[in-house]
Amino acid sequence: MNSQTQEEITSVENTMPSQVVRKTTTKIDPLIKEEAPQKVFDKKKKIFRINQIIWYILGFVEVLLAFRVLLKAMGANPNSGFTGFIYSLTGPLALPFRGIIGESMNGSSLIEWSSVFAVVVYLVIAGGLVYLLDLVNPISQEEVTAV
Repeated sequence: MNSQTQEEITSVENTMPSQVVRKTTTKIDPLIKEEAPQKVFDKKKKIFRINQIIWYILGFVEVLLAFRVLLKAMGANPNSGFTGFIYSLTGPLALPFRGIIGESMNGSSLIEWSSVFAVVVYLVIAGGLVYLLDLVNPISQEEVTAV
């Protein structure tokens, strides 16, 4: 959205010898206000930072769910401290997806497909949020890191 219009005027001067003079003037539309460059930079930097935070949170959730899937697949002892901690953290994250897909059991190992499905769903949600922010206010890393 550019609020500036350029106007080019060609005129002939009445001096000896006659000269053709081309002047370019720029008019700014007073109804459209432009933000100061620093404000625009700060706004884009804030949105870029929000995108980074979304991806960081997604990465953290994905790693926790990957530990859950791996520990269940290896048949880890749920009474162990670390295993119990991972199960208690990831239980609420995997809960909405329980029952969608069955579990595969082989001896003491268990493939919890609902947790694998949760990993995919959370990835799609985070990607959608970042894409939505990019649609509302498109930015690139170069715009934010340029000084």
